[in-house]
Amino acid sequence: MTRYGPMYGPDLTFLGVERCDVNDPASFAGADVVIIGAPFDGGTSHRPGARFGPMALRQACYLPHDGSRPSLALRVDGLKDLRVLDAGDVECYSGDVDGSLAAIEDAVHRIAVTGAVPLILGGDHTVALPDARGTARAHEPGRTSMIHFDAHADTGDIAFGHLHGHGQPMRRLIESGAIRGDRFLQIGLRGYWPEPETLEWMAGQRMRSYEMTEIVHRGLEECLTEAFAIALDECDQIFLSVDIDVCDPGHAPGTGTPEPGGLTARQLLDSVRRICYELPLAGMEVVEVAPPYDHADITAMLGNRVVLEALSAMARRRKDLAGGTRWDPRQPLLDDR
Repeated sequence: MTRYGPMYGPDLTFLGVERCDVNDPASFAGADVVIIGAPFDGGTSHRPGARFGPMALRQACYLPHDGSRPSLALRVDGLKDLRVLDAGDVECYSGDVDGSLAAIEDAVHRIAVTGAVPLILGGDHTVALPDARGTARAHEPGRTSMIHFDAHADTGDIAFGHLHGHGQPMRRLIESGAIRGDRFLQIGLRGYWPEPETLEWMAGQRMRSYEMTEIVHRGLEECLTEAFAIALDECDQIFLSVDIDVCDPGHAPGTGTPEPGGLTARQLLDSVRRICYELPLAGMEVVEVAPPYDHADITAMLGNRVVLEALSAMARRRKDLAGGTRWDPRQPLLDDR
């Protein structure tokens, strides 16, 4: 069940796009992307507040909320050149973890089976389990890979006596079979967690994690190119998970578990552009935007732009595939071809 307005905010859609009803497939028939909010933060281990993320991500923009955003760099309008709809928020209650996750997975799966890309606005990272599993269920088993931007691996086992939380969804995903461990690419890890036992489990799953020191030494572009090759080996599509704390707290202060030494906002946006232009996207989430800790909407604006960058790159990909052309998204696009 979803609702308007968003559970924790005014009655609005993402930058003014049209509405749809996830319980009425006819309302989003032919949609390319369906945005849906997952305002759940009952899995946080530190600072709560990400339940207000969907509201902030929908409205964090100084331009008119008119359902249009022409990209300066890509010469497309992701909100117009694609059919983008907003299904509102899944009803989530922090005291009901199992019920909330089940409702999110059902809503995401309803979208994905129609061929539309579900784009989920979180919420804490607990929602990665229903987001990616609901998406993967709409495709051939074992053929969806994961590219995961985060400061943290989120591969813990049991925390505070529970299997579900924002530090555990990636382990639960692999255990469920929704995503293969050897097609699970993590970008931007750093800090002082997880402990050796969890790292050993990750190695046993053949996960590939690009820690920030490796990214700085080798270069982000080289690491991404390598990750893309792994992601598409024996897989047909990817799920993109963006935890906003992958960025340095100076670029994304409004999050529950900030960790110094991360990506810049520019690096994250460029990475999302490359992924959504070069790879077949099955689903996507932007999580852990926690407005109570934000300053001047810095983090909400970045999250909003992550969504727009993804939509713009998807629109450009479609245009170039239709025209039989290809562009290097790391280079300037000076004409509309």
